[in-house]
Amino acid sequence: MPKTTKVLIVDDHRVVREGLCAILETKDDIQVVGEAKDGGEAVEQTRLLMPDVILMDVSMPGMTGVEATRIIKREFPHIGVVALTMYEEQQYIFDLVRAGATGYLLKDSDSAQIVAAIRTIARGESLIHPSVASKILVEFSLLSEGKGKKRGILEHDLTDREITVLQLVADGKTNKEIANVLDLSEKTVKNHVRNIFHKLHVFDRTQAAILAIRKGIIELEPRKI
Repeated sequence: MPKTTKVLIVDDHRVVREGLCAILETKDDIQVVGEAKDGGEAVEQTRLLMPDVILMDVSMPGMTGVEATRIIKREFPHIGVVALTMYEEQQYIFDLVRAGATGYLLKDSDSAQIVAAIRTIARGESLIHPSVASKILVEFSLLSEGKGKKRGILEHDLTDREITVLQLVADGKTNKEIANVLDLSEKTVKNHVRNIFHKLHVFDRTQAAILAIRKGIIELEPRKI
């Protein structure tokens, strides 16, 4: 029997919390253990309930989702935080990256995407909505160039296959999607991703993608944003 993933829902709108609860309560492997209406309450509920995954609204009165994520990840680095936001402005995305969120979804994501994100984060992976991934990488590249830093090629021992996987990670694809693209098993992809993290000395997909772009290991594909 699969392990049940405990989820905490954080949003200042009651109707949003109720909608998410209604979606998740139909899943046998997911249990909503609590709700919070702001960042401060999210921190308190996390300490009390110890969820596996938190669905975190970004813009809330009082303590924001970014501030709450920063505190939660500092105290409980093993807890996955999926940021749910309507905003695609770089300030929110950069703040979330720095705060340690492990997943990023737009609020217009459908129920299947939200459920898949929770399951992905619960497996110890990270997930970035493709449009969010694009903005993170574009803006970090521009930030580096704007500071007058010339990109250098980072010395590494990544294999050609690992570089290909890393490019797909930077495009925001999940392990399952990468497996389908490369005709590999999901377990093989997971091993590749683990090796990439080890070789680049990073801890999640966002860090790996940003480092790879900034250091010239992979190229950022042009996108229409």
